[in-house]
Amino acid sequence: MDRRAFLVSAAAAGAGAAALRAGQPGPAGAGERARADGWGRLRTSVCRWCYGGMSLEDLCAMCRRLGVESVELLGEKDWATVERAGLRCAVANGPVSIQQGINRHERHSAFVKECERLIPLVKRAGIPNMIVFSGNRAGQRDEEGLAVCAAALKRITPIAEAEGVTIVMELLNSKVDHGDYQCDRTAWGVELCRRVGSERFGLLYDIYHMQIMEGDVIRTVTANMKWIRHFHTAGVPGRHEIDASQELNYPAICRAIADAGYTGYLGQEFLPRGDAEASLRAALEACRV
Repeated sequence: MDRRAFLVSAAAAGAGAAALRAGQPGPAGAGERARADGWGRLRTSVCRWCYGGMSLEDLCAMCRRLGVESVELLGEKDWATVERAGLRCAVANGPVSIQQGINRHERHSAFVKECERLIPLVKRAGIPNMIVFSGNRAGQRDEEGLAVCAAALKRITPIAEAEGVTIVMELLNSKVDHGDYQCDRTAWGVELCRRVGSERFGLLYDIYHMQIMEGDVIRTVTANMKWIRHFHTAGVPGRHEIDASQELNYPAICRAIADAGYTGYLGQEFLPRGDAEASLRAALEACRV
């Protein structure tokens, strides 16, 4: 199952998180456990969709064995499972898809209505971030897309500010994986952040995707850290293990991220080809700074 299919499936799963305890801040000690296990200055997370052949319970158990703090990109029905396992969810799924995001005015009413319902639940579940997407261009000029996305986000950031939840828009490549996706360059995403003008909106900088689109990762990240709220990883090319077969220097990149003062999560989002636990352990080791 690819990410697009997994997210569509998760979005269709519906409600259930209202039963989570009001004001629950997240499992105490998970972050301390992860850092005590030696994964360094960056908080550890894994993306659920990369392990679609594994039950969520088994994935949580693997994360606990490895000292990983979070399982992310989860819909409402899965938040309680992760909480019961003593883990956090760093990023909740939002109400829009990669292809059909917020860059069309006709989608805004439904988007805002669902955000009004969902953001308080995200807060109650102790989840710091909720993901959104620009959507595909489909002939739309990038300047128009900026204006339309900013208009949508300005309607929901007051809710996010009141609840203390951060909305993140992911930077994805339109060259290999997500053809025609609009938020496909750091400069476009940064300009959107400037227009929205809220501390509760920022970018999910996906290192894999931005290496494909523009490279120059370390300089770009350090120059734009004030706009970045979350990171994803994967090997280039192929989106597989972070190892010697791919072109990115993850130890240097992660050192630069930590040195720039980043205090959020680094989400491992690669597709393991071999043993999932061994691959994840190697990735955590490569990213330990």
